[in-house]
Amino acid sequence: MPTPDNTSWVILAGGQASRMGGNDKGLVTLAGRAMIEHVIDILGTQTSSITINANRNQDTYRQYGTVFGDHIKNYPGPLGGMHAALHHLDTEWVGFVPCDCPALPADLVSRMSNACDGNTDIAVAHDGEHIQPVVTLVNRRILPKLEQFLENGDRKIILLYRQCNMITVDFSDQPNAFVNLNTPEELEQFGQAL
Repeated sequence: MPTPDNTSWVILAGGQASRMGGNDKGLVTLAGRAMIEHVIDILGTQTSSITINANRNQDTYRQYGTVFGDHIKNYPGPLGGMHAALHHLDTEWVGFVPCDCPALPADLVSRMSNACDGNTDIAVAHDGEHIQPVVTLVNRRILPKLEQFLENGDRKIILLYRQCNMITVDFSDQPNAFVNLNTPEELEQFGQAL
């Protein structure tokens, strides 16, 4: 069973950020600080095991912690980061959050961990209306399925989840915790609201 102490957590910052004008989303400024710093602030109170998946600006990201890149070339998306993490880390459970989600729940790690049982392959956050597929806790036993999925050229994260024993974790009491800042306009609006 996952607990906050026996899980590793990974901030996914490996994408191309095409909607952010190609700027590295984790490093864009929000309220005077890099966006990843806001994510680390929230996650760091919940777990001591945080690493970063990044394919660009790795030296800059290293100031925030251990960094590893995708093993698969050409930016396969979040699944590429998950694949690399399951090779890089040795814990049975690995959790993931995106670098562009600066208002994550303060009880994310405990709530995700407590929802799992011995049969759970993947736990995915649900905001009350939609699943949040990149806010997830996975058991490393999914690695063979994930590798086959990627070898087949598939990239749609939810299609992989449907091949696994997936549960959703209810965060409908905090639906705004999963706001993703994908564009400069969203970043500006969110920053003004802080």
